[in-house]
Parts: sequence; C-alpha cells; structure tokens
Amino acid sequence: MRITEAAKSSGLSVDTIRYYEKSGLLPTIRRGPDGHRAFSGENIDWLTLLFWLRETGMPMKTMSRFAALYRDGDETIPERKEILLTHSDYLKKRRTDLDRCEDILAYKLAMYRTYET
Repeated sequence: MRITEAAKSSGLSVDTIRYYEKSGLLPTIRRGPDGHRAFSGENIDWLTLLFWLRETGMPMKTMSRFAALYRDGDETIPERKEILLTHSDYLKKRRTDLDRCEDILAYKLAMYRTYET
C-alpha cells in the first residue's frame, strides 16, 4: 500500500506519516523496487494506533517512549501496558471533566432560554 492509501486508512496525513517515520515512531517500512514506501497491514495498524493516541491527547514524548519499547521487543510488554493503562486513566478523568462541562453549559443555556420569552 502506498503512503496516500496508508494516510486514508489510518486517518493520518501524508506529512504526519513522514514526520512520524523521521521521528522514529514507526517500525521499519519496506520500500518497493521503485523506492516508494510499501505499507503492510501491520504498519497500518501501528499508524492507526498512533492516530488515536495523539487524537486522545497522548504527548509525543510518551508516544516516542512507547515506540522505543515496541522496538525493544516483547520483554517490554509490561511497560507498554502500563503506558496504555495510564493513558486510559487520563481519558477517564477527561471524560468526567467533559461531562461536568456539558452539565454546566446545559444549565447556562437553560437560563438563557428564560430570557427568550
């Protein structure tokens, strides 16, 4: 799969994929005889994971650490799992905060509706 197809499949832009590759966030991507990247299904899965980690607010530094651990092999699975558990906890707190914000906005909007009559 070419980079434009990989971008479409993963949700990342072509420029972001190139940036992530240069930053060491991606496992080695095979190149075809023409020198173009040839993305595998595993590469797409990895890109999709990176998309969602970033989309949900994981810092680049943490993503880099996660990628480095992945390259170091299966013995790093416990540490990778801990990174993902920590991020999951962050998301739970963020969701709670957003729910509270939504409640406050709903209250304020209800108050403004009383002025419309």
